[in-house]
Amino acid sequence: MTTVGLFVPCYVDQFYPKAAIATLELLEKQQINGGPIQVVFPKGQTCCGQPMANSGFEHLTKPLNEQFVEQFGAVDYIVSPSGSCALHLKEHLHSDRNEDRATATRQKVYELTEFLTDVVKVTHLKARFPYRVGLHQSCHGLRGLHLSQMSELVASPFSKPMQLLNMVDGIEMVNLDRPDECCGFGGTFCVVEEAVSAKMGKDRVADHVRHGAEYITGADLSCLMHLEGILRRQNSRTKVIHIAEILNS
Repeated sequence: MTTVGLFVPCYVDQFYPKAAIATLELLEKQQINGGPIQVVFPKGQTCCGQPMANSGFEHLTKPLNEQFVEQFGAVDYIVSPSGSCALHLKEHLHSDRNEDRATATRQKVYELTEFLTDVVKVTHLKARFPYRVGLHQSCHGLRGLHLSQMSELVASPFSKPMQLLNMVDGIEMVNLDRPDECCGFGGTFCVVEEAVSAKMGKDRVADHVRHGAEYITGADLSCLMHLEGILRRQNSRTKVIHIAEILNS
């Protein structure tokens, strides 16, 4: 049996637990090579350390790295409903105690949609979501994990999140004017450059609203949280929802 360690980032655990539950349920429905998946949730897991690293204090993440390797080192795969956290672990997880084990652990990390398309190779989903939906393609997922093709490149387009969303019954995906534009969140960027971040977020929201999106979805709740704050301040009827909640609906 294949074991998958579910890594739930801090902010998802604290603010969007429904997305974590949807991720768990969605993973439990899948199979790999015809066999079931056993999803485990290591209770000793903590923050991946990305906020400190983004602020220039990566040396303070060492205890978190050791804890992560200890908690997740024994599973076959590690899956997270957060593109930015997954990318941080893929590129920055190291260990002073056992670097070989940290390297092996780092190579097992997947963002949810990446895991469903590349490892599980999902071809159909029993999901229904009869709404107009706009897809926000976060920078970490787009340019770091390569979940979708960047529009600035002359290459064949693809999108792993869109591939999965197109399997959902009743969903209507809206076409955006700028499909891979940054929302302005950027982790600590939204704190140190608040005005720029807010303006970028307003532009991103306006693109979705202008095309009649009832929901904005994506693979990174940090970006969606930023957009949700703007939508609420505008008293907009448009809502945000993590892609796992749609795929598990």
